[in-house]
Amino acid sequence: MPNKLITNATLATMQDDQSYGLIPSAAIAIRGNNIEWLGPMSSIPRRFTGQSVERLDCGNRLITPGLIDCHTHLVYAGDRASEFEQRLQGASYEEITRRGGGISSTVKQTRAASQEALYTRANSRLSGLMNEGVTTLEIKSGYGLDCDNEIKMLEVARQLAETRQIRIQKTLLAAHAVPPEYFDQKDAYIDHVCNDILPAAFEAGLVDAVDGFCDEIAFSVEQMERVFDKAQSLGLALKLHTEQLSYSGGAAMAAQRGALSVDHLEHLRPGEASLLATHNTVAVLLPGAFYTLKETIVPPIQALREHKVSMAIATDLNPGSSPLNSLLLAMNMACTLFSLTPVEALAGTTISAAKALGMDKVIGSLEVGKSADLVIWDTDNPAMLAYQIGANPCLSTMISGKWRKHTLRDNA
Repeated sequence: MPNKLITNATLATMQDDQSYGLIPSAAIAIRGNNIEWLGPMSSIPRRFTGQSVERLDCGNRLITPGLIDCHTHLVYAGDRASEFEQRLQGASYEEITRRGGGISSTVKQTRAASQEALYTRANSRLSGLMNEGVTTLEIKSGYGLDCDNEIKMLEVARQLAETRQIRIQKTLLAAHAVPPEYFDQKDAYIDHVCNDILPAAFEAGLVDAVDGFCDEIAFSVEQMERVFDKAQSLGLALKLHTEQLSYSGGAAMAAQRGALSVDHLEHLRPGEASLLATHNTVAVLLPGAFYTLKETIVPPIQALREHKVSMAIATDLNPGSSPLNSLLLAMNMACTLFSLTPVEALAGTTISAAKALGMDKVIGSLEVGKSADLVIWDTDNPAMLAYQIGANPCLSTMISGKWRKHTLRDNA
C-alpha cells in the first residue's frame, strides 16, 4: 500500500470535544494504516514529496475523522411500521410493548430469519451509513433472546466486519427484554443470560461489550448488576440503556462500575452528571428515539456540559423506536432537539463516540499514530455537517489507510 499525501485541505482534527481543532491550508500524510504527519502545507516533510507517494489535492475541502455510530441495532428482521401507525393514533411505546409488540415483535421475526437473510438486510443498512462517512460502528444483539439466535446475530455482525472491511464493535444485548418463553420470569431469564448466553457468546469470540435495558418495562438495577458481574468476570466492557422512559438509577450504577457509556438519559437526574464525569462514562444521546417516540423530557444537557461529560451521538438504528439510517441527520436532531452546538455534534460522532466504544486511543481524531480513518466533505465548514437536512456532502472515505468510497479524484 503506497504512502499517501492529501493536500490543500481544511482539517478538523477533533482532538478534544471542545473545538474542531481546525488547521486551514493543511495536508495530511499517511503511511500504511496510520497517520504519520499532519499540519500546514508550508511544513510538509520532504519524504512525502517524492514520486512514490500517492497524492490527492483536496481542493480546500474539509477533512474530518471518520464518523462513528456508537449505538446501533443494525441486525434485525422485519419492520414495525404498524406500531408507528398505532403511536400516531395515541398508543404509547409502553402500551404497545405490554400487549406483545415492541421488542418482542422483532424477536419473533428475527428468530424466524436465516443468518443469510439477516446479513442481506443488515448489509443494505450498513451501506447507507458508510455512504455518509461512517467508518466504525457498534452493532448490538438483543433480538434473539436465546443462545442460538443471539449468537446468530453476532455472527452476522462479524461477517459484516469481514466482508465490508469496516470496524465493528459487537455488543451482547441479551438483557434487552424478556422472551415469551420466560413470560413473567425475569429473574429466571437473567440466570439464563448469565449462565448460558453470555458464556457461549464469549467462548465464540463474538463479544466486545455487554449491554442491557434498565427500565420499568425491562430489567431492574439489581438484575442488571448480576449481568454486569458476569461480564466483568470475563473482562468485558459495560454499556447500559437507561433513564429513557423512566428513572431507574441505572446510570449511576453503571458509571460506578466503570461502564464505557450510558445511553438515552432523558430521565437522568442532573446531579448524577458528576458521577459520569468522575468515572469517565460517556453520555450517549439518541435523538432519533426521542423524536420517533415524541418524547418531551430532554436529557440534562447543561448539567452534562458543566461537569464536562463527553456526549456522544448515535442513530440507535432499530425497527421500532428509531428507524434512523443517517448519522448526519442524528447530528442535526441533536442540535435542534437537544440544543447541542455543531462542535458538540461533530465531537459526538468522532472523539466522544470513540470513547463510548473504548477506542479513542486508535480512532476518533486526526492525530499522528492513530488509524487513518477520515472523510473528505464537499464543504470547508464543519458546521455544515450538522446544519444540512437530507444532504450528503461525503465525497471520499478512508478506513485504515485504504479508500472505501472515493469520488474525489486527484486533479493536481
